[in-house]
Amino acid sequence: MTPKEDVIEAGKKSYQRWRENLWSNPEYRAIYEEEAAKSELWLQLVEARQQAGLTQKQMAERLGVSQAQVARIEKRGYDAYTLNTLRRYVKALGEGFALEVRIRRTQPQESAPTPVPHTTE
Repeated sequence: MTPKEDVIEAGKKSYQRWRENLWSNPEYRAIYEEEAAKSELWLQLVEARQQAGLTQKQMAERLGVSQAQVARIEKRGYDAYTLNTLRRYVKALGEGFALEVRIRRTQPQESAPTPVPHTTE
């Protein structure tokens, strides 16, 4: 192995250690998964609209909003969705589309604390 290859290999190993350390942090993993889910949502909306054969303008007409509002909903990084907005958007897509919400556990479940009886005096 040449000195240049040794440096490259050492860099790869250093990166792997850094990455494994980062991924072992539950707080980082939760933030990453939350951000990844957000980025996927805007793309799913765009792809669904395109599969429905609709332009942003046509979608806006169906929703009763401006084209700019549809563009905002479909914008990468947008995270101010309400459940009502998503329901309306999916309904406006027409037949064959559904809204599915998945909840994933990001951390191992800990045993639940024992409930303390509540008394009023």
